[in-house]
Amino acid sequence: KPVLIEGLRMDCDEWETPQAGVLYKELQAGVLLANRTGGLNEIEYSEFVQKIQTMADTLGASVEFPDMLDVVARAKELDAFAGAHDAQLAMRLYARGSAWSIGYVQQQAARHGFVQGALPGRMVLPGVEEGAPPMLTLQYDAQAAFADDPDQSTLRELMLAFDVPQTAAEHEPFKAWCAAGEALSLSMDGLMVDDQGQPFNPAAFASIEGELVRLYESLAARDLAAGTPSTRRLFS
Repeated sequence: KPVLIEGLRMDCDEWETPQAGVLYKELQAGVLLANRTGGLNEIEYSEFVQKIQTMADTLGASVEFPDMLDVVARAKELDAFAGAHDAQLAMRLYARGSAWSIGYVQQQAARHGFVQGALPGRMVLPGVEEGAPPMLTLQYDAQAAFADDPDQSTLRELMLAFDVPQTAAEHEPFKAWCAAGEALSLSMDGLMVDDQGQPFNPAAFASIEGELVRLYESLAARDLAAGTPSTRRLFS
């Protein structure tokens, strides 16, 4: 689990990431209690304690740690909450007629705002805020992405997805997901289907949107509103 260190400045009593040339009178260290790999366990907490104790000894500082059983219990509870409120929506786009070349897919996706992702076989619709995770991802066969000539490698299926907790509700990622799916299916003569292969219809989209609103409300009630830094860390 990631560990973060903050320092309390001598000159203004504000917490910040430590930087050279600044004097600090106190430090605080935090370890992520839970993410999508699970909750913090006893071994991980012990490793955290060892690392911070070593750092304190090097600095000639005293350090206080919370009780391990309390921390692990909080981690388990948070992990259970996250497991019950995690959601990643995906639709598949199938070619109705002839298969698509990768070059054609990239061209059509770029027309709708998608750019090349960091991984092969992935294009992304960038988030609204600078440094934010992608709002949408468009994925296809990674092996086909390595083809020397993108116009000779073909696809019959794409997956369009968005990670619900990663983007704030006010940026309307669900509408962007629906709009991108409809636009791509029209421009590429594709069919939008769910994981069971059933075509999407207005009633299906309305049902998903209703469940999404309830999920957003549950996250916000736990002070884990979608798109906030703490929520992105938890659902990472």
